[in-house]
Amino acid sequence: MINENTFELPLRNGIKPKTTPSNPHMRLNQQPEDRKLVDSLMDWAFSLPEINKEFSKISVPGAQAMCLSSDKMCNDCHAFMIGNEFAHFHPLPDGSMHLGLTLKDAEYVISRGWGELHPVAKMGYLTHNFIMVYAPRNEEEKEIIKKIILRSYLFATGKLNDK
Repeated sequence: MINENTFELPLRNGIKPKTTPSNPHMRLNQQPEDRKLVDSLMDWAFSLPEINKEFSKISVPGAQAMCLSSDKMCNDCHAFMIGNEFAHFHPLPDGSMHLGLTLKDAEYVISRGWGELHPVAKMGYLTHNFIMVYAPRNEEEKEIIKKIILRSYLFATGKLNDK
């Protein structure tokens, strides 16, 4: 197992972005001015081993999902929103994403200002480990968000767990 204590994030600068309070859960302001930030983040994310890029089965039209090969998925975990989809990127102009993390990691990411609980999780339809991660506003934030995506990937593959 990966050492969970090595996951460290700085506090996110600035105020929390405005988001919708229900589905579709979208970011309403602070979108990246340069879409290349999100595009390069997506290119990196979809290059992770055993990841298939598909249209999301649970998000808005055009959302790109990170789906894990079925033989690489964790057993007995809450990493997946639907089927083998554990994360998805929202299309323009939003650029944010939803993903699953261990409950401890989800709480930590939220406490550091990088995301918020999905409203569907607040309503009890998803477990409380599914969050929105805000889109990067600059290169430094993109590198930090890579760490969060990697944690989600490790959780989905069973290398991290909630136990």
